[in-house]
Amino acid sequence: MRFVIVTGMSGAGRSSAMRVLEDDGFFCVDNLPISMLPGFMKLTKESSGQIQKVALGLDIRVGNRPLQEAAGVLTQLQKEGYEFEILYMEASTPVLVKRYKETRRMHPLSHGGRMDAAIEKERELLAQLKDQADYIIDTTTLLTRELKQELDRIFLEDEKFSNFYLTFVSFGFKYGIPTDADLVFDVRFLPNPFYVDELKPLTGEEEAVYDYVMKSEKATVFLDKLKDMLDFLIPNYVAEGKTQLVIAIGCTGGKHRSVTLTNAIYKEFASSEYGCKKEHRDIEKDRL
Repeated sequence: MRFVIVTGMSGAGRSSAMRVLEDDGFFCVDNLPISMLPGFMKLTKESSGQIQKVALGLDIRVGNRPLQEAAGVLTQLQKEGYEFEILYMEASTPVLVKRYKETRRMHPLSHGGRMDAAIEKERELLAQLKDQADYIIDTTTLLTRELKQELDRIFLEDEKFSNFYLTFVSFGFKYGIPTDADLVFDVRFLPNPFYVDELKPLTGEEEAVYDYVMKSEKATVFLDKLKDMLDFLIPNYVAEGKTQLVIAIGCTGGKHRSVTLTNAIYKEFASSEYGCKKEHRDIEKDRL
């Protein structure tokens, strides 16, 4: 039997993850009191094979003290021979604040106070559970369909999972640097297809533009050096507990050079052990 405990920050996608797991055939129970957890695990284990997959949602609504005790309860259950996995849902504080404002809901710990303070308090209460987690999914930049793809990879396809997620973003400097970028690279030094009549209306998604940019020795050298840098940085970020890295690559309009290099570096990491996605933020803006 596969038993998954789904927990994490309020607003980070725990409910969405539970819905995905339910669609994937899991028997789902949400927000069971901590005191009932040992008994529930025993019942499912003794179900004579009737229940093969269980997902248990656990969040701050069970109360501060019980939540703090959850890590100890889970550790004891492991010592008693119970097997389970912990899926922890994470997101940045600014994004969580934005999500709560959009839904006009109150954070369970806010009690009329500041939202960001409540979120940080919850983060502290969940720290031990996060340390015990087998999977950490940061939904700061994930769409719902991308979350489903990640969960399906883990729980349906049994692919190897890394708690580290790479997001490559192309952008145009004239539209501003992405606010969530961890690393920003400027490729305006590369030959610009904008000044080639037949390439100007195209984008870096098209082969003619890609070939034009990448035939430059400067582009290939840049790509090699960028990959070497990321190969060095990523394991160090992972060691420090970072769960995602947003790499932004910019050119003037975000249509040709930045798109090409974003696609090129994405190819380098798409088959790596890390979760990986790409986004072309400004690719259509110059067409309007």
